[in-house]
Amino acid sequence: MAKSSTKAKGATKADAANRVIASNRRARHTYAILDTVEAGMVLSGSEVKSLRHGLVQLADAYARISDGEAWLEGVHIAPYAFAQGFGSHVPERRRKLLLHRSEIDRLQARVVGEQLTLVPLSLYFKDGRAKVELALAKGRQKADKRQAIAERDSKREIERALGRQRKYGA
Repeated sequence: MAKSSTKAKGATKADAANRVIASNRRARHTYAILDTVEAGMVLSGSEVKSLRHGLVQLADAYARISDGEAWLEGVHIAPYAFAQGFGSHVPERRRKLLLHRSEIDRLQARVVGEQLTLVPLSLYFKDGRAKVELALAKGRQKADKRQAIAERDSKREIERALGRQRKYGA
């Protein structure tokens, strides 16, 4: 009995270490996602504490590559309530992304060559470190959005029909 309870405690710690803080659900609707990449972020201490409390908004966020460095802009991380003076941070500042040189070069080439956008999809903790999932995305036109909705609805109907068929055996 004691061993199973210690495993349960260990599993909850792992889940807490790998939890999603914020996600940009609108990005999946507005853009066609072509590729994703995981990047670390350079943060101050009060920003990490705010992230642990979930005080972040990704709604208008985007990533940009300038001078060979990747930057995350437009992310609002609310000031930590107990940080004052020197320990506090600016909520809307640019944050440097940590990527390998080859990844930055590959992303830069695709963004410029194919006229794509770098959009953050989600912020999460992985092994205690804050990570952002970036997507190479292409903007959808209104007709494309309608088509995506129609495809999703048709897949849902197919799944329902298959589920009924499995359930009733007809």
